Amino acid sequence: MSRYTEGVAVRWGRMEDEVERLVRGWRRVLPAVDVSPLEVLSRVSRLARYLDRHRTVIFARHDLEIWSFDVLSALRRATSPAHLSPGQLLAQNLVTSGTMTNRLNRLEERGLVRRRQDPLDARSVRVGITPAGRRCVDKALADLVSREHALLASLNAAELSVLSGLLNRVVAPLDE
Repeated sequence: MSRYTEGVAVRWGRMEDEVERLVRGWRRVLPAVDVSPLEVLSRVSRLARYLDRHRTVIFARHDLEIWSFDVLSALRRATSPAHLSPGQLLAQNLVTSGTMTNRLNRLEERGLVRRRQDPLDARSVRVGITPAGRRCVDKALADLVSREHALLASLNAAELSVLSGLLNRVVAPLDE
């Protein structure tokens, strides 16, 4: 039962979105196919695309890209000693070693990270964040979470907790 308010379809007290329209279309043309996963996963996909675009804009304000924020934030969260090996960074960023080397070269040229020989293994390198890198990633994170709080403002604390828990149940097995 839809009602239209100022040109926007509203169902059950909420706005109809593009996913509802596409699911309705698939159910009309292929009624024998259960398209219910689209109701969740298409929204997750659309949200991911929105977040990527949004994060690209926010990080650009801080002269960063998504990948550079990811590397710097991994280093920023590292515990004492606040250095990670390139292998640890690979595991956290899900990229190849060649890609990580290129990224570290670019960040080091900008003075945001520093590579040093591992004092326990001369064949290994440890990567640390510089004070400039720390300031940059801290400001970018503050900007990011401010905007993402606004994005989630329509949900109360209990709803956020439920949503987080449900998404964790879906995503956690993929991270193994």
